[in-house]
Amino acid sequence: MQKNPDAILILPKLAIQNANCISSPLTWGFPSIAAVLGFVHALQRSCNNKYPTLSFTATAIICHQFYPQVFLPPGTRDMVFRLTRNPVDKSGKTASFSEEGRAHMTLSLLLQVRDAQYYELNEQEAAQMAANILEIAYTLRFAGGSMLAPKHDRNKAKLIDWNFDGSTLKKALRQLLPGFMLISREDLLAEQISTMQSTEPEMTALDALLDIAALHSEPETQDINAENVDWIVRKRPGWIVPIPVGYRSISQLYQPGTIANARDNTIPFAFTECIYSLGQWISPHRIDENSRIFWQYQHDSEKGVYQCICC
Repeated sequence: MQKNPDAILILPKLAIQNANCISSPLTWGFPSIAAVLGFVHALQRSCNNKYPTLSFTATAIICHQFYPQVFLPPGTRDMVFRLTRNPVDKSGKTASFSEEGRAHMTLSLLLQVRDAQYYELNEQEAAQMAANILEIAYTLRFAGGSMLAPKHDRNKAKLIDWNFDGSTLKKALRQLLPGFMLISREDLLAEQISTMQSTEPEMTALDALLDIAALHSEPETQDINAENVDWIVRKRPGWIVPIPVGYRSISQLYQPGTIANARDNTIPFAFTECIYSLGQWISPHRIDENSRIFWQYQHDSEKGVYQCICC
């Protein structure tokens, strides 16, 4: 059974510029959960110099604003990314580049905190600790994007004691409105897989994911003798989106330095593929004490799986 955290750290209204919004080989939009948890892991390591016993065990995500850097070329129906070529090459010409989608966004993070020394802090010391962590956060990159300094003092980090009924957390979530929280809907994907395989056993999880993500236009009536038929878009059970939630190994684990052009030749290497699931954007005021809103990663070295789950 997982141990409860000591406190919740709220990092409100973080403004991020030029974050990577190509979240996987198949999806684009909000950065992947792995990128968010990677930022939190980097933040913990940076904070451990000042707070050695501090750890962040799970993260909730609320998005307030999201502006993808895209435009609609004349005469087309599909949006494309605004791309830049910089710096120039040795001859002064623009260099070739890989497509890189960017987005500006504002989001809030709620971090589950464990610290053996937390309950020894008084109110002033806890407030100073939250301020110090926020200051460190502004020095880091988020999904490749730059953190922008706050324009006013209202967006202060805050530490709140953990309580079992969740009343304090719900009050804090209401203060972060308007915005939408990203939660896992793996249950909806499993239900869709079961439904499709009941009639077509050869259907896969990817078929179910694509079916949910697709835009379906259906006749309003099933009467084949009807003369005038209105077409409607199939409704979804909420704001459902396909999301990448981790990686799975598709090769053996190679020894350090044996694979050419690896990013780090000092650690073992394995080829991986992306793991996909479903997420839902939901307003924080709809969260109750039974909602699973915090993301954390699970690692299974034997199966070669690194996966982000909601707890």
